Amino acid sequence: MAGTSPSRLLRAGQSSRCRQCGNPIDLYQRADQRPIALHPTELTTTHVPEPCRWHLSSGIAYPHGDGSPWCRIPHAVLCPRRTPLCRTGPYLEALRRQLAVRTRRLTDTGAFTPAPPPTNSPATGADNPARPVVQMLLCRYLAQHPVEHIRCVSQTRHRHRCTHPVLAPTKPAGAWRLLPTGPRRGQLTLPDTLMAVYDLGHLPYSEQLRWRAQRCPQHAVTRGAADLALAGWQPFDPLLHMAHIRTNVPHPEACRVRER
Repeated sequence: MAGTSPSRLLRAGQSSRCRQCGNPIDLYQRADQRPIALHPTELTTTHVPEPCRWHLSSGIAYPHGDGSPWCRIPHAVLCPRRTPLCRTGPYLEALRRQLAVRTRRLTDTGAFTPAPPPTNSPATGADNPARPVVQMLLCRYLAQHPVEHIRCVSQTRHRHRCTHPVLAPTKPAGAWRLLPTGPRRGQLTLPDTLMAVYDLGHLPYSEQLRWRAQRCPQHAVTRGAADLALAGWQPFDPLLHMAHIRTNVPHPEACRVRER
């Protein structure tokens, strides 16, 4: 991996299958470090609407064409179990039908079982949230796992994924606080609603960067260490993620601080 690469994610092993249709996908990082699933093969730009064209540069996916006659397309546009995100012509519709036939074949042979619908975590309770809201670098993210189970994404010397958690007993930790959901970027949300947030904003900038990169303290200082998985942060949206909003802090002994 080149030292100047903006992405530390190894491309080997980043191919997967869509949990909804079972067809192959390639996982990439965007410029804002959010993941995106792309169709594994390139398509000619004449068959892809301009809003759906993506291109790759140094392992990063960008949402526009690069001037070449080829481009990548998000799998969500072609997934037969989803509604297309943009207008599709005859070529893309034919490709969607091919993927639908493959999904039916995989399902009939028992090689693929569609993922069950996600279960919403309770909005209140004394236990730790399954998907907590974490605040760092002046932004809020929805985590994939409880805070203590967020795992380092770096590669070890044995070429396996690190088993250490991001939360380390030797490092300062965040604090659970009750903070307003608040409208963000012009969104309409519930007014005067407080929700439990795992706040990392008081930590040093380097510590917040370590959490954002989802690395343990050892790999945070290891130069050239590659990543074997995408960081599991999802930008928090109060409307889309309302089911994950909790009105009580998880730990009774935690400091219940309200933002004035």
